[in-house]
Amino acid sequence: MSTPQYKLDVCGTIRAKEVRVNTIGCDFVFDSTYSLMSMDTLSLYLKKNKHLPNIPSAAQMETENGVALGQLNSLYLQKIEELTLYSIQLHDQNMALQKEMEEMRKEIDAIKSK
Repeated sequence: MSTPQYKLDVCGTIRAKEVRVNTIGCDFVFDSTYSLMSMDTLSLYLKKNKHLPNIPSAAQMETENGVALGQLNSLYLQKIEELTLYSIQLHDQNMALQKEMEEMRKEIDAIKSK
């Protein structure tokens, strides 16, 4: 890179104590109208595309233009929030299964005691 294209171009490593990037949040993920991708659909997407939905692929990140750090952080935050929703779904399913299993145990114990 012999002719800079940006106000700050660095040919090498940068070290800093802190970097602040103004970006947008992803709280929309928690809105009741947000459509979380089903696990089956997500699994198929991953098998086909080899990267998360809406996250640039490795090839896209490795281009000369790279990626916008603020935008990428927002996308990562969105994925973390989606993972939280998936975890809550799994927790709710687990609790329902535990309740069902406990009810079945009570029924089995009642049958055994007859």
